[in-house]
Amino acid sequence: MASIITQTHVNKEQAVKVIRKVSPYLWPKDKAWIKIRIVLSLLALLVGKIITVLTPFFYKGAVDAMAPDQGGPTTVFMLTAGAVGLTIAYGVARLMSVGFNQLRDVIFARVAQRALRQLALETFRHIHAMSLRYHISRKTGGLSRIIERGVKGVEFLLRFMLFSIGPLILELIFVGAILFYLFDVWYLAVVVVTIGLYIWFTFKVTEWRVRIRKEMNDLDTDANQKAIDSLLNFETVKYFGAEEREAMRYDESMRGYEVAALKTNYTLGFLNFGQSFFITLGLILVMVMAAIGVQRGDLTVGDFVMVNAYMIQITMPLNFLGTVYREIRQALVDMGEMFELLEQPAEVNDKPNAKDLVIAGGEVTFDNIDFGYDENRPILKDFNLTVKPGQTVAIVGPSGSGKSTIGRLLFRFYDVGAGALRIDGQDVRDITQSSLHGQIGIVPQDTVLFNDTIGYNVAYGRDGASQAEIVKAAKAAKIHDFVMSLPDGYQTTVGERGLKLSGGEKQRVGIARTLLKNPPILLLDEATSALDTETERDIQESLRQMGQGRSVITIAHRLSTVVDADLIIVLEQGHVTEQGTHDALLAHNGRYATMWHRQLADEDAA
Repeated sequence: MASIITQTHVNKEQAVKVIRKVSPYLWPKDKAWIKIRIVLSLLALLVGKIITVLTPFFYKGAVDAMAPDQGGPTTVFMLTAGAVGLTIAYGVARLMSVGFNQLRDVIFARVAQRALRQLALETFRHIHAMSLRYHISRKTGGLSRIIERGVKGVEFLLRFMLFSIGPLILELIFVGAILFYLFDVWYLAVVVVTIGLYIWFTFKVTEWRVRIRKEMNDLDTDANQKAIDSLLNFETVKYFGAEEREAMRYDESMRGYEVAALKTNYTLGFLNFGQSFFITLGLILVMVMAAIGVQRGDLTVGDFVMVNAYMIQITMPLNFLGTVYREIRQALVDMGEMFELLEQPAEVNDKPNAKDLVIAGGEVTFDNIDFGYDENRPILKDFNLTVKPGQTVAIVGPSGSGKSTIGRLLFRFYDVGAGALRIDGQDVRDITQSSLHGQIGIVPQDTVLFNDTIGYNVAYGRDGASQAEIVKAAKAAKIHDFVMSLPDGYQTTVGERGLKLSGGEKQRVGIARTLLKNPPILLLDEATSALDTETERDIQESLRQMGQGRSVITIAHRLSTVVDADLIIVLEQGHVTEQGTHDALLAHNGRYATMWHRQLADEDAA
């Protein structure tokens, strides 16, 4: 029992917290037009509900006007004419009720859509501000579902809290007051007890269904993650003939989802029947009381049908109460996950008074740096390196020695644990990340392209680049002729992650967009290690030309690609063990010479 109370308390706290988070989007301090629209939509809601509650009076009047009478033909004619007028008034009232409800939705629509757009944009920006560590640990499929559900949850909450639960409560109060004033306190008592039992039953069963729904959502997210992961690794699946294995893996998640979905359907049937039972019981009691009143002469036939109309009128919105309550609960959970995502702090932040990076020559200095992704597993230890302006420095070493970590620190995806990383004497922690990223270009081992055109991917190097500049960069990267040989030229789509292009073609697109960026500092992160020897030679020449006049850091796997470097450092277990030119290191006959001769032997054997 204590755990249930604690859970309920936490849920209430979460609900209050989420609603408090949404409030600024719904009632912003600096947007008067939004407040005006909300007030107008609430006024339309109030007028619509007043008309809805008064509508049964016209129905009652029409019925009473048509009741049998002992008067002559003239009297009957007049009564009939009155019934027709009241019936028309009844129809007009119903139409006006619907009209004001639609007016309410039209007025509020812009408020809701603006709030959704702003919240979605804020979430998107926050995700891009998160650290690389966060994105490595999270699954893209699950992350996209959290955002999707969270935004939909906000939309649902805004609409139904204002225009479903609120109006329902208002209508119940109006109807209760009319029944008490025009009829008897017992009518009000029956309605209150009926609604009370209905709401108690609905909430209890819905709480049960919410737990099942959460289990179903978790299984849905799991299945979605497996599907996205499998499709992103389409080629790997084909390599190992694992289509059926992937299908079974996906079906395993869907099997659990199927069981949870069936439970959801079964409990929905139980909920609907139970709701109908309580409403029908209350309706019968009220109608029996009204029928007795008519028999005694205390009530007219019009009163009888008016009571029936009011009961049906309050029954219709109550029928959706279970669904609305469940969806509100689910929306609060989904929004809670999204706001929890928004509260995740970025690991790397600009200082309050951070200045833009100013490049004088492009000197990069790693000064006694210690770093590890995990405190208990250091990667770089007392690492020192200076890349002078216009110099090409190559970093070689076995896998796990920390080569790629150097590039991540240079882009400040992570902050160093000890020491300092400086560019032209400016500590990267003291400058803005946007200015830092703007001065560094990278050609990674595997260039990932957007699922758009070749022209778009090249132009990504610099926002606002002209077509002439895009073509110039493509020519410098020696991919222009290939692009022009395609039927659609620069408008050719590359497919997801650039799968329609070969490895060499993707690398050339990556080189072209980096050339278009024209950065003073260049990082080549094993840019040719995944390519065949012939393609590597062609691209190596493009990379060599691109590096002229720039400070270049080359992270290399194949030593043959760095023989012309001004300085080569050998990195092992986070330490610099050797450094010098290619010839000097071979003459030293140390670790680099061993690696060089081993690669030569491997190439000869191949």
